[in-house]
Amino acid sequence: MYAIRRIGTTLRSANNVRQKHTLPDLPYEYSALEPVISREIMSLHHSKHHATYVNNLNAAEEKLAQAQAKGDIQTVITLAPALKFNGGGHINHTIFWQNLSPKGGKPSDALVQAIEKEFGSMENMKNQLAASSVGVQGSGWGWLGFNKLTKKLVIQTCQNQDPLEATTGLVPLFGIDVWEHAYYLQYKNVRADYVKAIFDVANWQDISARYEKALK
Repeated sequence: MYAIRRIGTTLRSANNVRQKHTLPDLPYEYSALEPVISREIMSLHHSKHHATYVNNLNAAEEKLAQAQAKGDIQTVITLAPALKFNGGGHINHTIFWQNLSPKGGKPSDALVQAIEKEFGSMENMKNQLAASSVGVQGSGWGWLGFNKLTKKLVIQTCQNQDPLEATTGLVPLFGIDVWEHAYYLQYKNVRADYVKAIFDVANWQDISARYEKALK
């Protein structure tokens, strides 16, 4: 049996001391998404890659706190790329793990209606999101997002670990990690096969819940 695992967050205690970010545990075993994503990939992706983002984010935030305490604006500025990259990596992967499930269910009626209104059909949305994700040059992410101003679903890509909401204003609903570490051990250089297969383990209950929350 596995424990339902927590999502790592940064909290502030009563005495305002910053608690460190933590690596979120998964709500399923590393092997649960096979054959779509192998146990080896999930283990390395979560316990090594995501853990590195968390560790580096904590280190950057510690340096930031020290620089702010000293009024060292030069160091504050130079830390911005590390905070964006590692903070984005932590944010993106925390969403990604929840976006996947061996039993993802079906999208809610509200989400289906929104998808059909914007893309014509679920298949059209999947095809467009897949094409955009496969087309990312180098490393990055493909996203189904929600524009809170227009109340519309949007497909968007981000380079590297740029977090969707912080860089575009779109609320992330479903993200596809197209960094090679997410698929190369299993799919080699055929990113398209990985992207096509990942829809088979999409957690539509989680995606639907994110959509309904974004509507409020």
